Amino acid sequence: MFGCLVAGRLVQTDAQQVAEGKFVFNLPDYESVNHVVVFMLGTTPFPVGAGGSVYFSYPDKCGMPVWQLLGFITNEKPSAIFKISRLKTEEGSQHPFGMMNIAQTQSVAQIGISVEPMELLTQQTPEASAAVSTVDSFTQFTQKMLDNFYNFSTSFALTQDRMTPNPTEMFIPASIVMKWDCNHPYKLKGFQNSCG
Repeated sequence: MFGCLVAGRLVQTDAQQVAEGKFVFNLPDYESVNHVVVFMLGTTPFPVGAGGSVYFSYPDKCGMPVWQLLGFITNEKPSAIFKISRLKTEEGSQHPFGMMNIAQTQSVAQIGISVEPMELLTQQTPEASAAVSTVDSFTQFTQKMLDNFYNFSTSFALTQDRMTPNPTEMFIPASIVMKWDCNHPYKLKGFQNSCG
């Protein structure tokens, strides 16, 4: 019913059913995993009115599993990408896997999927750092580049009374940069409130 994908690895479709409506995938060498994709195979849908909570579990110092809610998948949203690289803390959340005796070693983490009613899924709060940014990398690069430009150029800012006239040097008033920023889709952090 489910698949799991880690970049650079083969797709996993061998989820173990550990209880009624509870499935787990093993993630060996989880320390090197940044993102994981969980998806439905399309062979069996969720029952009407149900979906799947997706959890990440890794062993703590004592070898006990620490479970954290990543999010959920449904028939309408059959796949999701989760960032797990920042989740490796000692704090877990409530989870439906209880104290099940699921085999887990120090270098193996697990992805758990729990089939639950939709009204229960919508009340859950996933770990905030598990959400993958919806902004594409080009947009992020552009925003960071423009912020860097702003920080660099304003570090040379002078008032007119402190300027030394130099006929070979060209000056660009900050008001021109602000005017450009107000008409451009990528906003500079320093000018966010300058557009009227």
